[in-house]
Amino acid sequence: MWPSTITHVRAVQMHANERRDSAVNFLLAAVAHYDALGVKIKRLITDNGSAYRSHLFAKTCQALGIKHSFTTPYRPQTNGKAERVIQTCLREWAHGRVWANSAERTAWLPAFLRYYNAQRTHSAFNYKPPASRLSGNNLLQLNTGPVPARPVGRKFSRQG
Repeated sequence: MWPSTITHVRAVQMHANERRDSAVNFLLAAVAHYDALGVKIKRLITDNGSAYRSHLFAKTCQALGIKHSFTTPYRPQTNGKAERVIQTCLREWAHGRVWANSAERTAWLPAFLRYYNAQRTHSAFNYKPPASRLSGNNLLQLNTGPVPARPVGRKFSRQG
């Protein structure tokens, strides 16, 4: 799973591996996603994984005009937001209910992200969803696609 935490609105994709091609594909998709929301990525911080240390990833960042830096090992302060969204995705989406199979779980990821970004309240945002930080037109772009599933308690549910 590849998460990003720009403007507190999350973008996540599932990839079969953590190799450089997958990292670059996610970077390109994240840049396009945030561009559609009116957000330009200027800086990027990643861990020290080989995918991020690759020449391909460096060249892609350079071509996109993104300044790339790395976290300091054993410093959770630098990657805490990404780790937090991963924990939330695991707890509320991946392990939040019993799925028939991995493909079904993956198919519901976009609906979970719409719920997370547009409906799930966050104490850090005065109990508003992350999308409340976007302007009106950008918010409409975020909410395109099928209606997100209704939350049950603090857990995501596909029951509408």
